[in-house]
Amino acid sequence: MSAPQLQDHSDVSSEFPPEWADDERMAFLFSAFKQNREVNCTDWDSKMDFWAPLIISTCRRRGAVCVTLQELHQVFRRKGSVPLGLGMVIQNMVRRGRLQKESEFAANVDSGWLSWGVGLLLVRPLKWTLSTLLGTNRVPLEESYVVIELVKEKAAELLRVYRNSPLADHALLSFQDMRTLAAHVCPDETTLCLALLQLQREKQVTVSLHEGDKIVKFSQPGQGRVSPVSDVDLGIYQLQRSERLLGERVEALGQEAERCREEARTLLREGKKTQALRCLRGRKRVENRADRLHAQLDTVKAILDRIAHSSTDRLVMQAYQAGVAALRLSLKDVTVERAESLVDQIQELCDTQDEVNQALSGAALDGTTDEETEELEKELKSLLEDSAPCVPPTLPEVPNKPLSSGGAPGFAEDSFLASLPDVPDSRLSITDEELDRELSRLTLTDTAVAKEHHISPLKRLEPAQ
Repeated sequence: MSAPQLQDHSDVSSEFPPEWADDERMAFLFSAFKQNREVNCTDWDSKMDFWAPLIISTCRRRGAVCVTLQELHQVFRRKGSVPLGLGMVIQNMVRRGRLQKESEFAANVDSGWLSWGVGLLLVRPLKWTLSTLLGTNRVPLEESYVVIELVKEKAAELLRVYRNSPLADHALLSFQDMRTLAAHVCPDETTLCLALLQLQREKQVTVSLHEGDKIVKFSQPGQGRVSPVSDVDLGIYQLQRSERLLGERVEALGQEAERCREEARTLLREGKKTQALRCLRGRKRVENRADRLHAQLDTVKAILDRIAHSSTDRLVMQAYQAGVAALRLSLKDVTVERAESLVDQIQELCDTQDEVNQALSGAALDGTTDEETEELEKELKSLLEDSAPCVPPTLPEVPNKPLSSGGAPGFAEDSFLASLPDVPDSRLSITDEELDRELSRLTLTDTAVAKEHHISPLKRLEPAQ
């Protein structure tokens, strides 16, 4: 499969610079270059500065990473004319490293890529014929050139897509898996191969053949470069491939069993009991085969899980070894005897400090004598007496003589005094809850009394006999 072709879109003026609408300017740009730049370096540089960026921007816009002179003639055709100096532009871009022949780009990385097979990486042959040489400044029309800037962008995007995909934990990927994964990044095989070649040049990818399968290994995050394909990688790849194939077969057998079941149901409705039984027997055989394959699939998955655990265990062991080495270095000059000696020295210093503190605290540093201390204590006692709380004044005693006859008229003095309750000699200690209960009892009592004296309306309306 070849790279995306650059189609003729010269009628879309928005894809070209503003000069594209200026006939006089474009007539100059479409003219051929002088063979010697020194003749008129200003005109020569002006044309080169126009066409080189336009070629790269056009390829980027169309998703192509390589281009031919013939394709550029089709894209930049204007009013029936083609630029006469594009061959010189391509040669200049090759000298500056912005373009490279596709064949050289592949050969400079690894000649083993050419053994991948025809159609995987198309290296177009050079056609040095008279028809291709005329007017092209010795640049073949069909020679494919890789745009180095664009293939680097594709390679970086491909690496990012892989590391963000569920396949990032797979050590090896088949080329078919790579095509599926990078379908939206590299629309064709050639673009994908060129991106992988660039990653291999950057030591981020290695490619190889295993039993006729093209396999790719990416570098893992944190690694400066990809490691070679090991026997463990190949074993894991084979197990993952077997897991995928077994899963596909189990799914196919499940669909076949369901199809036999539906067929048996249809035959039974038509009254063909014997044929329905035959379909059910076939369904049973398919289910048994599916069960056996499912058991094998579980075994493969268990092996992959053990390999994953062993990899984790290896990392833990490496961490433990690094920790032991660090502890050994940190405790190199530390011994039990030295530690005990240090503890004894610390204890002696603490005891000495305690003795010093006691000696300092026993000295009378303020210079106060015993007599002065007694006077200060007396003064403090008087201050405490002055600040004592005031005693309430003494109240007169309550008279215990009987009341004089000045009470309310109509009441006898003795009977009135006898009806009064005793004067309480303590504080009222009833609580709010007790008051609420008392109020409730009173309310119930009043309600009962009201019911006893209530006369129904019917009784009031009875006529007298």
